[in-house]
Amino acid sequence: MSTALGGLRQGWRKLGTQTEFHVRTLQYSADAILHYRKEVLRLIAQMGLGVGALAIIGGTVAIVGFLTLSTGAVIAVQGYNQFANIGVEALTGFASAFLNVRIIAPGTTAIALSATIGAGATAQLGAMRINEEIDALEVIGIRSIAYLASTRVIAGVIVVIPLYCVGVAMSFTAARVGTTAIYGQSTGVYDHYFKTFLNPTDLIWSFGQSITMAAVIMLVHTYYGFTASGGPAGVGEAVGRAVRTSLIVAACVVTIISLAVYGQSGNFNLAG
Repeated sequence: MSTALGGLRQGWRKLGTQTEFHVRTLQYSADAILHYRKEVLRLIAQMGLGVGALAIIGGTVAIVGFLTLSTGAVIAVQGYNQFANIGVEALTGFASAFLNVRIIAPGTTAIALSATIGAGATAQLGAMRINEEIDALEVIGIRSIAYLASTRVIAGVIVVIPLYCVGVAMSFTAARVGTTAIYGQSTGVYDHYFKTFLNPTDLIWSFGQSITMAAVIMLVHTYYGFTASGGPAGVGEAVGRAVRTSLIVAACVVTIISLAVYGQSGNFNLAG
């Protein structure tokens, strides 16, 4: 009994510590923009295009583009075949307009952010922690949370905007090309149902989902990197824990926002 209570207290203490870190990171965001603008710009370039070998293939932009390209192609394949079984394959455009915006594009972008930008931030901060570089920053009077965590959260939120534009465009393009070029559906039929069921308001909410997920993902990853311990093995463990936690939290964010926005009716756009 005492062991269970001790574990419960430790869990609550850890949750409180993590919450305090997140609050302080958000509080220092204004200071990061005012005093560490160069660092924010450097992180934006690094997160968007990558460094070293990753920059050759286009960095995170290319990764998000290829991931959403594959999910858009899946909509074309599965959507057309499933609708064709009941004789309504013309509604493939509806599936692309409805599913890409509300579920697939935000979820795919969250996975890409967690596996690339987020994991990289955790590894960088973890290496700095075990090398005592974070302690050195605090010794010379630099607020480590603002300089290391807040700047990365801001950069992640800014980077996700063009990334999500690329992701949505690639998913729409893949679904359209797959349906019209591979399965031979008329482009006029596809475009009619796609434009009929595409609600511009859904795109705005989808952008809001992505920005919220980016902020949450970066908060989670910066915390685990900032508190890493145990040498190189501890950094690897922190990256694994951060990716697992951020994916779970991102799924919860998508679910909560979807329920809040669409509710039981689904805000279904049946027009034309």
